[in-house]
Order: sequence, then C-alpha cells, then structure tokens
Amino acid sequence: MLNVADQKKAEKFNILPKIINGGIAGIIGVTCVFPMDLVKTRLQNQQIGPNGERMYTSIADCFRKTIASEGFFGMYKGSAVNIILVTPEKSIKLAANDYFRYQLATEQGVLSLPRAGLAGGLAGMFQIVVTTPMELLKIQMQDAGRMAAAAKAEGREFKQVSALGLTKELLRERGILGLYKGVGATGVRDITFSVLYFPLMAIINDKGPRKSDGSGEAVFYWSLIAGLLAGMTGAFTVTPLDVIKTRLQGDIKKEYNGIADCVRKTLKKEGVTAFFKGGLCRIMVVAPLFGIAQMFYFLGVGEQILGIEQKKSV
Repeated sequence: MLNVADQKKAEKFNILPKIINGGIAGIIGVTCVFPMDLVKTRLQNQQIGPNGERMYTSIADCFRKTIASEGFFGMYKGSAVNIILVTPEKSIKLAANDYFRYQLATEQGVLSLPRAGLAGGLAGMFQIVVTTPMELLKIQMQDAGRMAAAAKAEGREFKQVSALGLTKELLRERGILGLYKGVGATGVRDITFSVLYFPLMAIINDKGPRKSDGSGEAVFYWSLIAGLLAGMTGAFTVTPLDVIKTRLQGDIKKEYNGIADCVRKTLKKEGVTAFFKGGLCRIMVVAPLFGIAQMFYFLGVGEQILGIEQKKSV
C-alpha cells in the first residue's frame, strides 16, 4: 500500500499549481538532457549498411561527429519545439498522475499498488495528445542533421528543414492526423512507462528522509534519487517500444507500415539487439530528466507563485 496522506480526500485538490510545477520541471529537465536525447535518436535511427558500415560507432563517436559537423548548438537541433511543447506535456503528465492518485485514493489517503499503476497509466494516456506531435517534430529535426552530414560526405545536396516547415508539410499531406504519426506506438510506450514509473517513484520517495518543515515531503535530493532510479528502470524496460516509435516517426522513406511491420522488418534485418539500440542513451536521458523534473516539481514553485500555502501533514 502507498501512503499519500498529504492528499487526503478531505482536502481540496488544487490543479493549477501542479500544472505550473510540471511545466517548470519539464523545461529545466529537457534543457539539461537534450544533447543526450539527440544522440539517442540518431543511434536508434541509423541503419547498418550491407557491409556492416554505420555512421556512428558509439555514444562518444556520435557526440564527436555531431559537434564537428554542426557545432555545439547542433546538439540542440529540434530543442525549440521540444522546450515549447514540453511545458504542456510535463504539466499534463505530472499533474494528471497526482490528480488520478488523489481521486483513486481511499478517504484515509491510502492508494493500493494496482490503483497507483492505473493512475500512472491514465496520466501517460493523457500526455500523448501533446507528446506525439512534439516527438514527431523533434525526431525528424534531430535526424535531419544526421542525414545532412551523410549527404555532405557523399557530395550530395540536402535541403535544410525547420520545425515550421515540417509542420506545414505534414498538415498539407495528411491534415491534423499528420502530426499524430506513430501515436499508437507512442501510447504503448508512454502508458507502459507511466504504469511502471509513477508507483515505483512514489515507493522510493516515501522511504527517504523528510523535510524538517513538517510538510511530510521528502528532502529535495531524495526526490531526485527516486526519480533517477524509477526513470532508469522504466526507461530500460520500454526501450524496445521506444525504438519502434522512433523508427515509425522518423520513417521519411515510408519503409514501415505500422507497429507490427516495423517489428517484423527490424527483426529480419537486424535481429533482436536492434530493439535495444540507444538503450544506454535512453537511460542516460530519461533517468536524469525525470529525476530533475520530479525534484523541481516537488519544490512547489507553483504554490509559491500563486501564494498558496503548502499543506502540512497532521
């Protein structure tokens, strides 16, 4: 059983500061880990040539080649879209999880493990409304740099792309649904991750030292550790789902016809290990992202901005 006594049914749930906390947490977290996320995307999307050739041989090699060909700020290609959209995305995810935990808890403020998983899954389901178009644009922007470098090495021309240009093209070709390419794979990944992450994070967070102000909240560094450990576990578990999603959303050549076709072709061409491409990178992205985001979320900046007194435990 997971104790959430600080959110008893007798108390009113205030969603607005949670949304502010989630947005701030998301912006800070994404800014810190974006370069590693770009490396993850490029490693997952690169195809092995007929003679085993590949553009990047490792995480370090991808960093080195990206900086050499695109400069330091090339590591932030596609970040503008991500940082703009991560505000509603993280607001929805973190605030929705808190809201559903509040609604599913008993009058005594106790939440069973299955209900904690359900709350996380519902939060993951709601977030894909923003996550899908955000990651679609981010992935295609990130991968454009890899394709431009390959074209340059071969002496070919490569048309530069922008987030606005990609959005217009997708809307022109498929309407609003064009921005939701890969929504099924995104949903499977994010719901699975959230079902695992949020209950585990709460369990670890509840075990740590508490603040001396009587609020009952964990000290900030323990929330960071809880987010890191839960994020690491969730990230590793859903890496195969993330590889499938990344390939579907970065599929400019239209090689794949849905999730099942992507799984079948990847298995046939590259074997099972392909589903763990960029796995270490993903852990190195998601673990600190959620650790940092969770820490800032619990700092209660939203409550301070709105002048709302944070509730003390009885």
